[in-house]
Amino acid sequence: MAKDVEGAEHGEFAAKDYHDPPPTPLFDAEELTKWSFYRALIAEFIATLLFLYITVLTVIGYKSQSNGDQCGGVGILGIAWAFGGMIFVLVYCTAGISGGHINPAVTFGLFLARKVSLPRAVLYIVAQSLGAICGVGLVKAFQKTYYEEYGGGANELSAGYNKGTGLGAEIIGTFVLVYTVFSATDPKRNARDSHVPVLAPLPIGFAVFIVHLATIPITGTGINPARSFGAAVIYNKDKAWDDQWIFWVGPFIGAAIAALYHQYILRAGAIKALGSFRSNA
Repeated sequence: MAKDVEGAEHGEFAAKDYHDPPPTPLFDAEELTKWSFYRALIAEFIATLLFLYITVLTVIGYKSQSNGDQCGGVGILGIAWAFGGMIFVLVYCTAGISGGHINPAVTFGLFLARKVSLPRAVLYIVAQSLGAICGVGLVKAFQKTYYEEYGGGANELSAGYNKGTGLGAEIIGTFVLVYTVFSATDPKRNARDSHVPVLAPLPIGFAVFIVHLATIPITGTGINPARSFGAAVIYNKDKAWDDQWIFWVGPFIGAAIAALYHQYILRAGAIKALGSFRSNA
């Protein structure tokens, strides 16, 4: 014990000291000239393509198998595992390249927290949306008959629920996801516990899994505007488009609340900003 105290006094644990990283500039022209920026866009595109391909295929497979047998197929639990498991895998694979967003709502939340620049946020959302369209397009190409017959994996408000309920479910579900993203990737926690960056994809994947269990019966679970948009574009039916706004407005509101809650309440960003203002005055 004495050695531990002595080591700490001599700076042995200095590597674990933490300082808040500076906020990302709103517009960084220099990043547009770097290959790493475009590599990140490609990573987001491919990751979202793979995400939609596996998950929508799982949804359609479940519906086709359970059509004549209510106990057939993977069930809602299996669908939730497909979504959560794919996020776990893809975040693990792409976190070191693009940050592993794979979701416009996550990108929007990180932008509000000044973790990414405006050009990066906008182009990430474009890449994610295009990847989602291509992923669902592959599903339709491989399973065209089942795809049309079983709804194309499109998000729609379920019968018996009004639009306010659907919007609320999307807001709360996305809040859970984005709040988990902020907590799992918090640089202060990373500085204290070196194993955290390796484990970060696990709680994020579990958050997606749990939210799907809760909200599949209500909206089919969006919490990812690219996922909902890609399925609606390829399926292209009135009901999917009528409810589409829910799957953009809800996730963006949920992401904004999560960003504000984490940055200004849990991390006391508002108090720090006020203290800085008073010291400058």
